[in-house]
Amino acid sequence: MRLSDLQTGERGVIVKVLGHGSFRKRIIEMGFIKGKTVDVLLNAPLKDPIKYRVMGYDISLRREEAKMIEVVSEKEARELLLDQPGSYEELYENVEVPEDKLRDIAMNKRRTINVALVGNPNCGKTSLFNIASGAHEKVGNYGGVTVDSKEGYFNFEGYRFRIVDLPGTYSLSAYTPEEVYVREHIVEETPDVVINVVDSTNLERNLYLTTQLIDMNVRMVIALNMYDELEQSRNELDHITLSKMLGVPMIPTVCTKNKGIDDLFHIIINMYEGADFLDKDGNIDPEILKEIKEWHQKYVDEDKHPAHIEDYTSVESGEIHKVYRYIHINHGPIIEQAIDYIKEEIAKNRGMQSIYCFRFLAIKLLEGDAEVEKIIAKLPNSEEIFKRQVEMVKKISSTYKENTESVITDAKYAFIDGALRQTFKESHREQRQTTKLIDSIVTHKFWGFPIFLLFMYITFMGTFILGEYPMAGIEWLVDKLGEFVRINMADGPLKGLIADGIISGVGGVIVFLPNILILYFFISLMEDSGYMARAAFIMDKVMHKMGLHGKSFIPLLMGFGCNVPAIMATRTIENRKTRLITMLVNPLMSCS
Repeated sequence: MRLSDLQTGERGVIVKVLGHGSFRKRIIEMGFIKGKTVDVLLNAPLKDPIKYRVMGYDISLRREEAKMIEVVSEKEARELLLDQPGSYEELYENVEVPEDKLRDIAMNKRRTINVALVGNPNCGKTSLFNIASGAHEKVGNYGGVTVDSKEGYFNFEGYRFRIVDLPGTYSLSAYTPEEVYVREHIVEETPDVVINVVDSTNLERNLYLTTQLIDMNVRMVIALNMYDELEQSRNELDHITLSKMLGVPMIPTVCTKNKGIDDLFHIIINMYEGADFLDKDGNIDPEILKEIKEWHQKYVDEDKHPAHIEDYTSVESGEIHKVYRYIHINHGPIIEQAIDYIKEEIAKNRGMQSIYCFRFLAIKLLEGDAEVEKIIAKLPNSEEIFKRQVEMVKKISSTYKENTESVITDAKYAFIDGALRQTFKESHREQRQTTKLIDSIVTHKFWGFPIFLLFMYITFMGTFILGEYPMAGIEWLVDKLGEFVRINMADGPLKGLIADGIISGVGGVIVFLPNILILYFFISLMEDSGYMARAAFIMDKVMHKMGLHGKSFIPLLMGFGCNVPAIMATRTIENRKTRLITMLVNPLMSCS
């Protein structure tokens, strides 16, 4: 139940405050703290605002703000108590629930933590989800394995986690359905903690999404996945210093081997219970610290958790907290001035502050994000906001001689590059040099196409030459099985159904199975080796002449095997028109 649902004269106990970081901080500083009792004093004639009493103070909140505060009401508590067999049957509508009972119920309800998994495709999100929740979702080595969100539950150290595996996405722009879905989930579902799963072997690319999550001001923990591969490559990462620079705790993990998972969720509990109760100097509230230490003593096995800088139980009251803080990614003075200028006008809409971080909206407006523009268009001062947007976009474009989206992207990558220069030491460059050498050959403007045609020749000749032998075997087996039925069964409709219908019909389909399997074997080799992405790159110009994108090449190639997975593979194409054309052309490919 939300605080806005309580009627005048009712009371409840606060479970948690939802929303982005600065909103939660402001509401908590007003006294709406977990476990505190709230009384509804008065609803305004138009139902907004609402007057509450909490901790002896009378405070008014807008209904939109009150919606972001989860509470347990007396009625809800009474129903829960009456459900317990043999207990509290004497409680009726006119009997008050004792305040200590109400608080206990609220604190038990608080022990459910909503977690969202966000990360690039193929970074190990689904592996983490499977290990944590005990599920068995499909794990693949290509983008878009998770086409919608998956939900699972598990218990850990006295808490129940509701974990949602969101689709893999490279950014939080509005170009693909996955990007829009992830962003809307974070805004509308307001998860308590976001786990940003980062591929440790490709930090620069993965941390771009991290900078956008920082812009959204979400409570976040970074899982540095595949950390064993980073160590095996003899590269060195000072993840403690990097986490301080980003203001986000980082936990090394190896999800496929179940390493670091317990530490990750242990730190999430610390963040969930303590991060909103830090003062401007980073000191944690002594009362909250006491509660966290009591939980730690009751549920946590000390031997399983090495000391971590973000474990609040390792500090004494008054010591300065070292990692978690909200930072602004510095985009340079001109862009920062533009962000503040637009943000100033957006901030006049106080009703939005419980859902959106105004800085994030301002950045997305500068990038020309269509979905954010739709949101802004509904505001009463939208005309002035768009006027400022046009003014700042024009200024940035004239200064940098580039569109604002590219300028902001470059600024984020510059921030990431600067952070990694101070924290990442690359000592094993041979593999990267080899990759560059191979890239220079297979994507060469002269040699690229002959090599591509050679690969295609090997793929298709191998498919049909190697597939000829099992195809002949299947045809022979189907003929013999049909002949056996015709000889040994009595004449009649059943004999015709089995011999000419089922056996001949199924045989006519499965005879193509060897070709399909061999073709997909070659395709998987190209995917795993990385050549498929290079093939899409060199085919981009050819595809554009047909009104398609280079990425269309992959689904069209898969169409030679089977059209169903080929059409499903078109979801990786960002442009809707190109995606639709590719889907319509695919059935024209020579299947098998």
